[in-house]
Amino acid sequence: MAGTTARPNEDRPMLGIALMLATYLMFSCVDASAKTLVLSGTPSLMAAFFRYFGHSVIALVLIARQGGSLARFGTTRKRLVLTRGFILMLSTVINFFALRYLSLTLTATILFSAPIIIAALSGPVLGERVGIWRWSAIVAGFVGIVIALRPFDASFHWAMLLSFTNAVIFAVYSLMTRKLAGSVSTDTMQLYAGLIGTVVLAPVAAWVWVTPNTFVEWVLLLGMGVFGWASHETLTRAYGYAEAGALTPYTYVYLIYMGFWSWFLFDTLPDRWTVTGALVIIAAGLVIWMRERRLARPTQPLRRTES
Repeated sequence: MAGTTARPNEDRPMLGIALMLATYLMFSCVDASAKTLVLSGTPSLMAAFFRYFGHSVIALVLIARQGGSLARFGTTRKRLVLTRGFILMLSTVINFFALRYLSLTLTATILFSAPIIIAALSGPVLGERVGIWRWSAIVAGFVGIVIALRPFDASFHWAMLLSFTNAVIFAVYSLMTRKLAGSVSTDTMQLYAGLIGTVVLAPVAAWVWVTPNTFVEWVLLLGMGVFGWASHETLTRAYGYAEAGALTPYTYVYLIYMGFWSWFLFDTLPDRWTVTGALVIIAAGLVIWMRERRLARPTQPLRRTES
């Protein structure tokens, strides 16, 4: 498995942005493949297993090519790393169940409430100070979530609660990743995440196994693991070429990708509630991002002018 890309002496933001766009394209391919499979009769748990199985196979093959030693993937924070991997697996399983009933655009919109949930939890969990600007954006973001979920509308589907649960779980996963960053390498976290998903889901996948009927279904099953591993690899490398603050706005391209797949594969366009909710959530997320970026800038001391 390739090592974490170190920040080069001279930033290459355009390359970082290109990698970020590629990353979210591959994320969207995983979800589009999963929805195609579950609608064709593949059990959601079986699809989730293949997502992690392919990831693990690629990671282990790359380790073998580098000498086969797992010693460098040891960590003193193994319990947290294992918990993080289990939470990521749980997020995938819930998302794949939701995809059976909801459009790709709607699940993507709800998932983008995760940064808002992270901002709300960063105070009590990480001890970060959250000011009036970010709290206002958090409240606005939750209004956007309610608009997208439309809980009092006849079109409300119980799977929307699954998708929102996935967003909360993904927010917890992101907070755990933030706590582990710096003390545990990205390679170690990704290896454990792949192995945990594979080991935990293997017996369940065997129990619910349905043999794919076509070559295309096999390609989609195996391709999810490839896209899953590659997307995390390009995401890591993107942050090696540009600052996180410069890349964050480009994560919203995920909604465009998911909208395209929803239309192209399933002939489904987002309704006005999904679009309105998405716009409110994106606006709230960008306010939080801009505020965090501003607060992260070092204060420049005033220089005394010589007369």
